[in-house]
Amino acid sequence: MGEMIVHLAYGKSGLDLEVPTDAEVITPSLVSALPDETASIREALRAPIGSPPLRELVKPGDRAVVVHTDITRATPNVRLLPVLLEELEGDGVRRDNITLLNALGTHRPQTEAELRGMLGDFIVDNYRCLQHDAWAEADLLSLGSTSLDHPVRVNRHYAEADVKILTGFIEPHFFAGFSGGPKGVLPSIAGFESVLSNHGREMIAHPCATWGVTVGNPIWEEMREVALRTSPTFLLNVAMNDSRQITGVFAGELLAAHAAGCAFVGGHALVEVEQPFDVVLTTNSGYPLDQNLYQSVKGMSAAARIVRQGGAILMVTECSDGLPTHGQYARLLAQTNSPQGMLDLLAQSGFQSHDQWQVQIQAQIQLRADVYVFAGGLSEDEIRSALFTPVRNLPAALADLLERYGTRLCVLPDGPLTIPTLTKTSPISRAQTKI
Repeated sequence: MGEMIVHLAYGKSGLDLEVPTDAEVITPSLVSALPDETASIREALRAPIGSPPLRELVKPGDRAVVVHTDITRATPNVRLLPVLLEELEGDGVRRDNITLLNALGTHRPQTEAELRGMLGDFIVDNYRCLQHDAWAEADLLSLGSTSLDHPVRVNRHYAEADVKILTGFIEPHFFAGFSGGPKGVLPSIAGFESVLSNHGREMIAHPCATWGVTVGNPIWEEMREVALRTSPTFLLNVAMNDSRQITGVFAGELLAAHAAGCAFVGGHALVEVEQPFDVVLTTNSGYPLDQNLYQSVKGMSAAARIVRQGGAILMVTECSDGLPTHGQYARLLAQTNSPQGMLDLLAQSGFQSHDQWQVQIQAQIQLRADVYVFAGGLSEDEIRSALFTPVRNLPAALADLLERYGTRLCVLPDGPLTIPTLTKTSPISRAQTKI
């Protein structure tokens, strides 16, 4: 059997790996970059979807808040935000009335150097830049409860602004269907208790809380309800290819613009396969998405959709940020020694914890397949503490897995940028459909 080289998204530079020539390599459909990103962004702001142009929605004296994604997301903030800010100021909004709000959700705050890398020196030096804190009582405003009777608090600076602009990147998401759109409010700038209830055990376990599904997905539908309650002024989302080039700009009314973006992204990311695989090798799309093992559960989840029951997943992720040590992911995993034990812990009456959603999905995946992790940023003990089997020699590990689990191999070199999906005629279990 011959070999071929596959380039895997890993960290900032990637890595090459020899795989058998009969392996199935699944990548998103090739989408060309926009020839002039700046012109396309400006055009989208001036001829938006389902909305008047941005300049008609703002007036001098308005206080504007622009929500942007944090360092765990690949949104090209440094290329996107300057065009938006120029348009806002051109329409009469004073610079000192504009706030940039880092949508951390429940993630750690960025360092000064990270903010400058994300936004550029000009924005950091010339605009008010705040970081959302999901636990800061004084900075959260209550909006009551959702139709599911979940409490809602959102960032006060955003809620009290005259102009509220949500920005971000649309990609497939493992339990919200797609990122972007209403996800820019919940969980991105919501209170911790709102994130906890939206990502609760029963919500995560719902069969429609999965890749590529929005309508009928209780998690996304509650995100929509909360976002609409805040009366956002405008949405600016982009789609990108695997080279981080912008391929589409979707601006305008929240739901209409997001729906257009999801249709565009889904059309390129959804790839059907006929039969499950013995072994699936996946990544977490490289930096910044593979900074830690917590985020890398997304890439495992993509692989779990097409691996056979009892098969193997080989996760290739750099994890320069560790497990991480911040948040509760590592602490939760340390409380048990098996995936079923983790699910039993989460099912205990009254149990609630930060990051429980990630370990719940991880456990569901591990009940389907054995997961092996190659991560240069983690020690073998750290990988074992997360209930995975560590791998140090990637070629040898792949050869071993193919010998032990079977030779039918699939490679997802771009990880969760692809939504691999078994056809309806395939022998697929409900659990696999959910994952």
